Amino acid sequence: MQLFFRSRIFAFSNIAALINYAATYAVAFLLSLDLQYTKGFSAEYAGIILITAPFFQMIVSPFAGKLSDRYDSQVLSSIGMGLTALGLFLFIFLNEMTPLWYILVVLMILGIGFGVFSSPNINAIMSAVEKRYYGVASGISSTMRLLGQMLSMGIAMMLFAIVIGQVEITPQYYPQFTTSLHWAFILFTVLCVIGIFASLARGKRRGERVVEG
Repeated sequence: MQLFFRSRIFAFSNIAALINYAATYAVAFLLSLDLQYTKGFSAEYAGIILITAPFFQMIVSPFAGKLSDRYDSQVLSSIGMGLTALGLFLFIFLNEMTPLWYILVVLMILGIGFGVFSSPNINAIMSAVEKRYYGVASGISSTMRLLGQMLSMGIAMMLFAIVIGQVEITPQYYPQFTTSLHWAFILFTVLCVIGIFASLARGKRRGERVVEG
């Protein structure tokens, strides 16, 4: 825990990662249900559509990581978080009439946003500690990721329980299902906006490293 108190960059980079995963992890789960229920797509076709986000993340992440070695991770990560917030905001308006091209474009924005955020952010985390702390720093980063994923799914399930109730999602409950999606994306957008401030609050990297006291 001393790493959090000794390095502002380390602390806020991990907080930004926690928020980012909390705001994005459940998106694929929610969209898979929407594509199958309200759009009537098969599970296989829905999966192919959802590949869009990780595909663009895969393309962007290496370049973002390379850029983070030359430019400050604070700026790059914040831009990535901003793009992610934009994508989540655009999904607030998702309904049964939303065209497929709209979903694909928003997934592309999310994939690029997460790619621009993740590599520079993990670079900032690992660069904020000395080599002997790399294992601990990596473990803490993984913990933030898993906590964020758990929170994201928890938010989605909580909204389902509140809006839909303990019933099977059948056509008669599709309006409630869509409402729960709207609220989920609203909350995720708010989380991501908070994450932008957490990313900016870390400050610029000036060779700061945690030293043993």
